[in-house]
Amino acid sequence: MEGTRDAYGKTLAQLGHEDPRIVVLTADLAGSTKTSAFAAEHPDRFLNMGVAEANMLGTAAGLAMSGHRPFMSTFAVFATGKVWEQIRQVVAYPNVPVRIAATHAGLTVGEDGASHQMLEDIAIMRVLPNMRIVVPSDAVEAAAATRYAAGCDDGPVYIRLARAPFPVIHEEPLAFEWGRSAVLAEGNDVTFVACGVMVSVALEAREQLAEAGISAEVINASSIKPLDVETIVTSAEKTGAVVTAEEHQIVGGLGSAVCEALSEQRPTRIVRCGVDDRFGQSGNADALLSHYGLDVAGLVAAANQVLAG
Repeated sequence: MEGTRDAYGKTLAQLGHEDPRIVVLTADLAGSTKTSAFAAEHPDRFLNMGVAEANMLGTAAGLAMSGHRPFMSTFAVFATGKVWEQIRQVVAYPNVPVRIAATHAGLTVGEDGASHQMLEDIAIMRVLPNMRIVVPSDAVEAAAATRYAAGCDDGPVYIRLARAPFPVIHEEPLAFEWGRSAVLAEGNDVTFVACGVMVSVALEAREQLAEAGISAEVINASSIKPLDVETIVTSAEKTGAVVTAEEHQIVGGLGSAVCEALSEQRPTRIVRCGVDDRFGQSGNADALLSHYGLDVAGLVAAANQVLAG
């Protein structure tokens, strides 16, 4: 078990030694976002902007336009919700390569409750032209995505990271590329398309379904925008049944993206697992996932639902 935010912090500190153009900005949350590791090793390229997220975003955009490679980090609710207008106007519209790496996204923020459990960030970032979105499935992929983003200068990036530790499902080294999804396990009866912590949950649900004679395919759709439509359509053609799983509202997130793609290219029976038009609440991270149907039992039930037609 390792947190995606922890892997991000470690990788960022390493990248600072490899590329002097990397600059890191945070809004008084270096410890929580794990950017404190970069600050300790590269204090001359670390900027604590205080509780002034809009100013931080504008500064990051200016640094990017000046040839630097900025990473901007704070909690997801602030990194996307509080500064959405600035992201639209000074990052997405001029297509500036600012790397927005937000931690504490989703229900697994846990006891911090509804005010900090950002469940709408994928939706409001996905709608922006030029914006790319990745939700790493474990610490290994978080490190690979951070390294890949550091070398990309062709537009803005949103990296969605979590507070809670995830099971590590990949081996190093792992290649990462925008617009690519990985089939982690093949199956013939139903397809799980998941992102973030839900990928490991889907793999566990697959094992339980196998005991009942149901063969499930599991796709890690960490690149939500651009989405790997070809891989998803190919799997849907094989199984004829799809379940999406995300730690996010089912409106506007991964489930919506998959529905949009399949409705245009291969209409398929589909069930979306996520938070259905509700806010989160305070509680233990695992208990919250269970409460909102995002545990193994919830995904197994969704698979049986979609197979029942």
